[in-house]
Amino acid sequence: MFTSPQELARMLVHSRRDFLRDSARLALGSALLRSKAFSWTGAAPKRKVVVVTFGGGARDQETFAPEGQENIPNLMRELIPQSTFFGQVVNRGILGHYVATASLATGVYETINNFASLPPESPTVFEYFRKDLKRPPSDAWVVAPSNGFNRIGESSNRSYGAGLGAQVILPKHLLTAAISRTSDYEHLLRDNYETPFYAPQLGGNEFELQQLESILKFSIDDFKAHARTLSSPDELSLYIARRLMREVAPSLLWITMHDIDVAHAGAYSLYIEGIRRTDRLCAELWKTIQVEPEYQGKTTLIILPDFGRDSDEDAGGNGFQHHRTGDVLSRTTWMMAVGYGVREGVIYDHPVEPTDLVPTLGAMLGFSASLAKGKPIPELL
Repeated sequence: MFTSPQELARMLVHSRRDFLRDSARLALGSALLRSKAFSWTGAAPKRKVVVVTFGGGARDQETFAPEGQENIPNLMRELIPQSTFFGQVVNRGILGHYVATASLATGVYETINNFASLPPESPTVFEYFRKDLKRPPSDAWVVAPSNGFNRIGESSNRSYGAGLGAQVILPKHLLTAAISRTSDYEHLLRDNYETPFYAPQLGGNEFELQQLESILKFSIDDFKAHARTLSSPDELSLYIARRLMREVAPSLLWITMHDIDVAHAGAYSLYIEGIRRTDRLCAELWKTIQVEPEYQGKTTLIILPDFGRDSDEDAGGNGFQHHRTGDVLSRTTWMMAVGYGVREGVIYDHPVEPTDLVPTLGAMLGFSASLAKGKPIPELL
């Protein structure tokens, strides 16, 4: 019997580390033989980075704890043995999905209203990338299934701001235009936020949407033919991301998964289904990176949740359903990096923070994240 949520969390993290360390040890020999990640010869290719935020927050007991590992078979068997894995990513900010993702994208713990249509206050990774490296708008994109993320690509900081951010695609917004007001896909257009009344106004107009459809060669019929399910916004996001990679090939691509956040509805089975789908979609994205000519052999994929979810043992929360208490399970998650320039089969136990991501991306891609509060993670450099 666990005496506290904190003890439970420590036990889960310990179990996760032991399992991952054993898994990595089994794969390490073959990984080192085939990768030699830091011994390539000749001119280095132009690096690309793809960032995935893993759903809407998931706990250890449904993922990396022994009883949860069946929900993430692709991460466990395929991606983790090839990755550098961090077992303690500790979020010290506000546990709301938009504000936490904004913090990931700025390297600063943002304090904006999680349910308001506001841009981040600090410069985003996309603005640093484009301004410092003089990159065009086509080289930085965000795919965000939740309508609430429409301002995530560009901050309100006066030194960066307007015109220097990422282009943000809301697949559900594209879908609205593409289906010509038919009701077949209405379930894909709803957000999974806690409140059913959250409906931010979206940017963009019909002309802009038509432009995107033309650039991406977007087709609802094609999506229907290739998606395993038509009930998942994240399936649509992966479809859009693949079209972006094929048609535009941005150097910095950010994908925010959100299906797991259906947990707020209180249905455990749907929460588990969301985890399993996100696991599968991450593996499918990695396979796409390995075969697309513009990405093969020069892309680093980074996957991490925005935060966790409440403990079942905390009387102030609702377990898997929410993330209100700020307990250890809510705040402590993980991060993996796989691909170009990354050591394979390595696990680190020391804490890092979500705000360290942007300075790390800066060191990888060659820009300065001068206003970020985090620091580069040396094990990824």
